[in-house]
Amino acid sequence: MTTQLLSSELTNLIQESKRKHNDLRQAAEKSLEELKGIRAANEAQLAAELSQRVTFVNPFIIACGTRNAKFTGIAIVCLSRLILVAALPRSKLSPVLEALREATSAGLDVQLKILQALPTLLQNYSKEVQGDLLVTALNICFILQTTKNAIVNNTSAATLQQLVMTVFEKVIVEDKSVPDGNIVGSAPAGDGEVQLRAASMDAYRIFRDICLMTENQRPEYLRFTGLPQTFGLELIESVLSQHAPIFTDSHHPEQAHILRTRVMPFVIKALSGKPNFATSVRLVRILYTLLRKHLEVLPSEGGEALDTLTQLLDQDAAAWKRALCMEVFRGIFSEPSLLRRIFMLYDSKEGEKTVLKNLTATFVRVSTEKPAVIGLGHQSTIPVANPYANMAGSSDQAMLEASGVTGIISGSVSEGHNTGISSQWSTVRVACIDQLDKTEPPSVPESYVYALTLSCITSLSEGLAKFILPLTVPPDSRARKRAKQPESGRASPAPTEDDSNAPKTAMERTATTNSIERSGSFKKNPVPLNPLAVKDHPLHAEVKICAAIIDECWPAILATCSTFLNAALDSEYYHGLVRAFQKFAHVAGLLHLTTPRDAFLTTLGKAAVPPNVFTACLNAGAPKPPASSPASEAPTSILSNARGLLSVDSLVTPVGAAGERQRQASMDANTVPQTLNTRNLLCLRALLNLGIALGPTLSSSWSIVLETLQQADFVLFMTGKSPGRTPIAGKGPDPKAENEAASLMANFNTEIRAVETAASRLFESTVDFPNSAFVEVVDAICGLLGQPAEPPSESSSRPQSSPSLSPPTQGLRPQSGQHRRLVNVSSIAPTGPSQEDQFALAKIGDIATINIERLLSYPPDVSGWTRITTELISALSSLTFPTQIRTRAAEILVHLILDAAKAVGGFDDETRSRVQLRLLEALRDSLLPLQMENRAVSVATHSTDIDIHKIILEGLKSLLDDSGDALLSGWEITFEIIGSIFIPRRFGNDGAQDTSNQSLALTTRSGKLIRSAFNSLQLICSDFLGSLPKSCFLILVDTLYKFCSQDDDLNIALTTVTFFWVLSDFLSGRSKSLPITDNLVDDPDGVPLVEKASKAEDPSSDAALWMLLLLRLTTVTTDQRLDLRNSAIHTLLRIFDAYGDKLGPEAWSVCIKSVIFKLLSSIEKELEDVAKSDVNEKVRYDWHDTAVVVLNGISTLLANYLDVLTVHPTFNSYWQQLLGHFASLLDFQVLEISTATFKALTQMLSHSQNGSKQNFNRTTIDLAWDLWSRGVPVSKTGNTGKITDNQNCLLAYVAALRDVYRLIQVNLTVEHIRRMLTLLREVMQLATPGAYVADIDHVTPLQGQVLEVIKLLRTDLPGAPSALVSQTSEFISLAFIEERGMSNQRNSQKRTYVAMSKASMSILQTLIVDHASDVNIYSDGAFLAALTALSKPIVLKYRFPIITKTEQPWKLATTSALVILEATLPQLHKLDISRSSLQDIWEMIVTIANGIISADCDAPPDQINIAEDQDFDISSFLKLRELIIPSLGAEVVADKTRKVFAENLFRMSIIHAPAPAESSLIYGSNEGDIVGLSNLYKPRRGRTIDPPPTKREKMCYICIDELFALVTNHNEASTPHITVQPPTPAFPPPNASAANLPFEAPHALHVRLARTAAPYLILRAALTLRAYIADQPLRGRMPQPLSQRKELARMLERLVELKSEPEAIPDTPNVESESRKHLLRLYPLLVSATSVAGTSGDEGVLKLLTKALEVVGSELGV
Repeated sequence: MTTQLLSSELTNLIQESKRKHNDLRQAAEKSLEELKGIRAANEAQLAAELSQRVTFVNPFIIACGTRNAKFTGIAIVCLSRLILVAALPRSKLSPVLEALREATSAGLDVQLKILQALPTLLQNYSKEVQGDLLVTALNICFILQTTKNAIVNNTSAATLQQLVMTVFEKVIVEDKSVPDGNIVGSAPAGDGEVQLRAASMDAYRIFRDICLMTENQRPEYLRFTGLPQTFGLELIESVLSQHAPIFTDSHHPEQAHILRTRVMPFVIKALSGKPNFATSVRLVRILYTLLRKHLEVLPSEGGEALDTLTQLLDQDAAAWKRALCMEVFRGIFSEPSLLRRIFMLYDSKEGEKTVLKNLTATFVRVSTEKPAVIGLGHQSTIPVANPYANMAGSSDQAMLEASGVTGIISGSVSEGHNTGISSQWSTVRVACIDQLDKTEPPSVPESYVYALTLSCITSLSEGLAKFILPLTVPPDSRARKRAKQPESGRASPAPTEDDSNAPKTAMERTATTNSIERSGSFKKNPVPLNPLAVKDHPLHAEVKICAAIIDECWPAILATCSTFLNAALDSEYYHGLVRAFQKFAHVAGLLHLTTPRDAFLTTLGKAAVPPNVFTACLNAGAPKPPASSPASEAPTSILSNARGLLSVDSLVTPVGAAGERQRQASMDANTVPQTLNTRNLLCLRALLNLGIALGPTLSSSWSIVLETLQQADFVLFMTGKSPGRTPIAGKGPDPKAENEAASLMANFNTEIRAVETAASRLFESTVDFPNSAFVEVVDAICGLLGQPAEPPSESSSRPQSSPSLSPPTQGLRPQSGQHRRLVNVSSIAPTGPSQEDQFALAKIGDIATINIERLLSYPPDVSGWTRITTELISALSSLTFPTQIRTRAAEILVHLILDAAKAVGGFDDETRSRVQLRLLEALRDSLLPLQMENRAVSVATHSTDIDIHKIILEGLKSLLDDSGDALLSGWEITFEIIGSIFIPRRFGNDGAQDTSNQSLALTTRSGKLIRSAFNSLQLICSDFLGSLPKSCFLILVDTLYKFCSQDDDLNIALTTVTFFWVLSDFLSGRSKSLPITDNLVDDPDGVPLVEKASKAEDPSSDAALWMLLLLRLTTVTTDQRLDLRNSAIHTLLRIFDAYGDKLGPEAWSVCIKSVIFKLLSSIEKELEDVAKSDVNEKVRYDWHDTAVVVLNGISTLLANYLDVLTVHPTFNSYWQQLLGHFASLLDFQVLEISTATFKALTQMLSHSQNGSKQNFNRTTIDLAWDLWSRGVPVSKTGNTGKITDNQNCLLAYVAALRDVYRLIQVNLTVEHIRRMLTLLREVMQLATPGAYVADIDHVTPLQGQVLEVIKLLRTDLPGAPSALVSQTSEFISLAFIEERGMSNQRNSQKRTYVAMSKASMSILQTLIVDHASDVNIYSDGAFLAALTALSKPIVLKYRFPIITKTEQPWKLATTSALVILEATLPQLHKLDISRSSLQDIWEMIVTIANGIISADCDAPPDQINIAEDQDFDISSFLKLRELIIPSLGAEVVADKTRKVFAENLFRMSIIHAPAPAESSLIYGSNEGDIVGLSNLYKPRRGRTIDPPPTKREKMCYICIDELFALVTNHNEASTPHITVQPPTPAFPPPNASAANLPFEAPHALHVRLARTAAPYLILRAALTLRAYIADQPLRGRMPQPLSQRKELARMLERLVELKSEPEAIPDTPNVESESRKHLLRLYPLLVSATSVAGTSGDEGVLKLLTKALEVVGSELGV
């Protein structure tokens, strides 16, 4: 391709030069021929051939010399190609360069091609082009640069710069080559001259000439003047920046000499003048390059230069010039090594300028020179754009300005500017120092300088951190620590990044990386190394420089940062500033520079919690009530992480309040917020991260971090965690600023969580601290808990605000004591009396929990345990702290002890024992101040003391619950803590002594504490008895007694009683037998018993302890609370019952004497006391119940172990004492007690029935009989105002008799039986009606028992049957005694005794039937009493108001009477019975007979079947008639008795109610005698009323028939004509006669009966006839009523049939008749009736009357 180009161009050249330039043509032709003669295979061969042909380039050289544009253009193209392929002969380089120089005057294309070819020429012929050739090449560029064509000008400048760079590159190559001794000259250096080789010489000359030309001086080697100064400066800057190594004393001192003598002086001088922008930019760039890369060469000049820049910055120079200076400083500060070199060269040397210190001081002045521009105020704000950028003056703006709202610094209304530093307007697209193409200064933002200042500060901090932090990591953990260092990533987020993500910058990443690194394991992060202390480190000098930088510059840096912290910064700048703060403090802390570290920490804390916000919260009073939070955000507290670092549960985010604050803030941008905003939290998080990083080194400075965190917590608590709105630094509307403020508010909760995480990590990091550092942390936290200066007044507990609070002193924070006093005394609401103290307490608890292993592994003084517990105890016992604080301190102490108890589980036994003792001592010590007798407390303070006491007790319970099984020591302290609820007192010196007086003195501190203390005791008794040392059991018994004796909580006292059982069970289980002897408890004071129980080595200690336990429990049995003492009694007896098998006779003897009888005696004493009239009835009844419980229990116990008891010789003595106690109890005349007493007696006696018990002899039995026979138990009058149901008592009494009788029946006497019957009768008489129990159909239990006893009694003793019969008869009569009240008895609640009466009838029947031949039952009236008792229900019959569901009493009585009479009537004549007794008996028999035939049917009870009853009575009467007829006619029977019998037959035979006129005929006159028969013949007045027949008509006919039967003549051979159904009874049996009575023939008996009955028979017949005679005429022809007709017909038929006893009826005057006298007596009536019958036409009656008259006529002989 090159061949073609050259051939073509040569041809063109030949063609163009034919006419005028012959030499050119010839040369061209020659060269063309040469070209054609070359046979090159490639470009390289071609170039090699051409470079050997010297004349080949002549045409091109000639063409350039012609100055012909066409020739020159062709020549330049060809020369360019030859240069490119390195085909120029080296001997022709000079002519070629000359030709190129001459061609510079050609056109644009030629000039550009020349410039294009020059760099290639120097590159391809670097060795040849040097010296003059190099100068020529450079001159060509200089020449072309002077053209006015901008393209050529710029291209030539670039080419020149490239050529100069090539020259210096040749120097580098030359320096690397082996020295060949080819020295071409020398050049001056600082201390002489230096020999130079070619390339070095060229570089020296060119650079020196460029410097000269830049200074407007003539060059020495270059043949050109007028180099533009800006271009010269650019060349210098390019060389210096790209080939810095050349300009060193070690390589090329001649070049360094130029810098010292030419460049630096010129630059400094030029800058000191007033150069224009373009020159200034280039000068500054050169200066920046020199400072960065050649400072060692220019030590003094560099200092002067830096000083110059500082002065320029400090002067009120143009903004662009200051910006240039700041851009240089930004670059310097971004290179930490450069910064250290500067400090080392100047500030660190004596006598040198303090460059860096002055510069940082200048930063301070710069940052404060225009507060309006940066929006400086009292806190950080959001920058605001120029409000007048889009609008003119606004009335709203004027109004806001006129409102005078404080807090925002701004310019006047007339001028508008951007306020604050923002990435939107505080930066430039291209830095001023990079704007080489501008000749005029650009518009620099007013805040640009301040933004650069911030950048410098940030770079300085990052440089120090990046250098120092890696050096603090020990070698073995360097890899891990690399991730831990703050700020290891990129710097600030991009300006366009939304602020909601802003916290996730370096500080967020720090917390994140810390969490990741520490989550693996604690205790692997040792204390960071102090690099200053590692003197053998290779970088130790650099470390010292860093320390010196901080030590010298920290005041200025702090002042600058503090200024910007209160300026208007956007999120990017603010985060950068906070990071700078953090890193400065971090590095200072790592280097142990305490003063700067504390200063930065303090300022950061001030930014985290502004003093005005804190003061406002102090003055605000009550905390802000939290509003409802959204569902997505659970209630949290500030820093409420997993460990609950604040443990304040009442803090939630008030969304509603936050929204209101946001709206208010948007209305008034100048409102000062009274809460923390997101930026405050950012600073707080930075402070916390510093605490994490510097923890072990902070020492006393921990207070700065912790107090800030405490104040932040307080502010957030008081404001309800409502997000504070970051203020806007302006008055006009700025949507972007508003959006940023809203974004910050939206990010508030996120930042809160980040702070919580950081706080959590801060305290968790203490686990890695050495003990000394940890104790310092503890001291700092405890220091937060300031004691109030004075106790809060009573009014302080009320929620009110105090207007008299003085604001805290000016500074970061008020003195801790002062502001705490303000908080505690400022009458803040009860919900937060001292949030700061709450915080301090929570932190004490948290740091203790985190370091629990440390606290347990080291001595308490070394590990901080003593300090922590002492502080907590001091707080909980303080009289000046509010209730919540004291309570919280107690809770934290308990929580700490519980955690420690769990953590100590893995330790060895010795350590575990020691630590457990320490833990329990801490619990005990916490109670000691509360128990001081001289503790002056108010009511409120006492209540708090009780609450704290309760917390401690609950903590003890939890400790036992969690670790009780692993508790090795401290049991005595445990009981001491449990017993702390009681006011201290001592037991007496004994175990057996009565301690009732002591129980009165036993009081508790508060009833609220009982349950809490008892829970621990309950746990010990249920789970840990086996773990207790023997020495604790006596304490346990006393403690149990105390809990039983307290009267605050009955349930606890009851439960405690059961623990006596548990303890007894445990003690008994430890030994097979309990060696209880009289010697064990022989001392009346009980001292030996206590001593033996307390001596664990004593073999009888368990027995002594067991007895002591029983004695304590016995004391409880006399407690004034019913349930408690009853429970104690049950438990006491249950213990005996359960372990009685282990007790021998002697042991039982001791226990009965010491415990059982003591129990009975105490009960008796209490019963005596409550028997007084002034005692409340409820109390009295309760003691009665207790006595019952005692009796029931003792009886069961003694009955079960009767076998063992009776073996002991002293049994009779104990039995006598026991029954003596029973008698004493019966003397109280309390039914319940009496019931229990007899039940007890029954139970014990019942166990003696199997076999003969040893020592259970006659004496024993007699004692039991004497007790029973004392009398029936009754209730003392006045014992109660209500009717007492004594059924149960009497039941027990009767039941006791059964067992007593069983024992005494062998030696039974009649006196015994009579006493028994007497008492049983009293029992029945005294028995009261039981509730809801009827004794109509079934006997009551008591009645049944009495009857059963009667059945049991022996009847083989003389007099016994009689007594039994009498008593049984009396029982039968009980139901029928009160005849007058019977009508009302049906609905009464009294006993009816009906069922008992019926049951007694059966008993009576059996008794009499079995003993019918016993004369005693007749002679002493028992039989008569029996008949009398049976007659009562028979006589009453329907008049008895009570109807039974089973057989009615009168029926049963009838049946029994018949059975009895059947058995006894034959004996009446056999036995020697007095006449009077017989008469009484017959009289009663007649009464029974009369009762059978009679019945009051006028008003019979409901559900009565009269017909059935009538049939029963008829049957019964007929049976009775067979038994008593004709014996009733005996001479011994009184006539009156027979008359009564006949009269009743007469009366009961009346079928129809008689007329009133006939009543005297039937019932007799007033004298009671029936009127004579003479009245029968007097007619009476008739009546038209037909009375109905009686309801017992059949019985009437039976009575009529019986009258006829009695009057019938019995002398006849047979009496079949008497039609009485059933047949009349036979004569008395032959054996019916008795030897002691005269024998009477049956006829005589019948005669007496007939005489008695005859008048009544005649009267009865007359009544029927009189009625017919008087009434029938009135009816006329109407027939007689059927029943009357039946009666009349029956009567007439029987009269005709009757053959009466001749001696029964007196003879009729003048008429003789044997057996028809009755008709003769009725003859007048028969005649009258016949007349009536004939008149009325009643043929039937007339016929019967006619027959009767015919019989009369036959008697008359007609």
